Amino acid sequence: MKLKKLGLIINPWAGIGGPAGLKGSDGAETVAQALDAGIEPQSHKRVAIALQALQPFSDALEIVAYAGDMGEELARELGFRVQVVGAAAAGRSTPADSEAAANAIRAAGADLIVFAGGDGTARNMVNALGDNFPVLGVPAGVKMHSACFAISPKAAGEVLRRLLAGELVDLHQREVRDIDEKSFREGRVSTRYYGELLVPEEGHFLQAVKNAGREVEELAVADIAAEIIEEMGEQEPHTLYIFGPGSTTLAVLSELGEDGTLLGVDLWRDGALLAADVNALQIADAIKRHREDNPENPVKIVLTAIGGQGHLIGRGNQQLSPAVLGAVGREHLMVVATKTKITELGGRPLLIDSGDPRLDADWSGFIPVVTGYRDEILYPLSGDGSGESPITDPS
Repeated sequence: MKLKKLGLIINPWAGIGGPAGLKGSDGAETVAQALDAGIEPQSHKRVAIALQALQPFSDALEIVAYAGDMGEELARELGFRVQVVGAAAAGRSTPADSEAAANAIRAAGADLIVFAGGDGTARNMVNALGDNFPVLGVPAGVKMHSACFAISPKAAGEVLRRLLAGELVDLHQREVRDIDEKSFREGRVSTRYYGELLVPEEGHFLQAVKNAGREVEELAVADIAAEIIEEMGEQEPHTLYIFGPGSTTLAVLSELGEDGTLLGVDLWRDGALLAADVNALQIADAIKRHREDNPENPVKIVLTAIGGQGHLIGRGNQQLSPAVLGAVGREHLMVVATKTKITELGGRPLLIDSGDPRLDADWSGFIPVVTGYRDEILYPLSGDGSGESPITDPS
């Protein structure tokens, strides 16, 4: 297919609950809570990264969108011709508006719809379009279990650029999965299949379905925890540790005698849990306070990757904002993963999609990954949107 008329649907509130530590963004109450906490919406910035790849084709491309912040404003700001086919019913847009927009855009003759959101928005696309109209997701949500999203906004832009250039791009049906946010906030992860979407697929630009509910390799995880704890004991005193989500990082805190948060971000310092389930602003404040007496006081982030997808930063841990990552620094990132989790990637790199393309590029390259006690490997981390290893030779 050659793209001439592109549908655009932006969920303006997608992902806003991530930096707020709310495990999702479903529901008006959650959006209000995040806004009250001072969190700014990010989905438009992520869509802008994707659409920038299409600006050289702006004379030949028309964007079909809903009015205002659901697509029209950003498309015009980037210099595209826009056909407006409707508007949100009232106030802040809702899932019903996303579904109505999808139907209206298809009726207006769009060749493909690119949508920005998370698994909830993907479900809206299934409800409205079924599995026989091409769509592509720009990852902007907190939950990213579905396989209809590009691995990053930049990767989405590259797929769209190839379509505009008339290159051959395959279409495949990809799963849409979602979880119940209430259960998620209570520490239970159980995904449900909601259908499939027809998605343009090229190279390694699309993410895989997230592995969930797999049996944890208890011995391997225990060895990893022992290695991290030993390393923590060798660090300078008063180091602030930021523990990301996941069963592997939780195991480290458990070995330290703390009840950490499986799906949130926790802070640990001076032999005790400093704060649990914190948001991006709280993390930034903790770093600032930690360095009040001495700007050189060390801060480290302990992270594990999502099984199956390989995302290290930007899926389920948006509390680690670009500001937080920049304040800590790449050299203070401690990555932990079992060898099984790494092997399941099939040679694909770990991925970073922080929301800041420059930071993603700067952090790309080989990084050490603790895979057991006194056992460490070098593995590629990619932030260029291709899903391919950024370096071929670590030497």
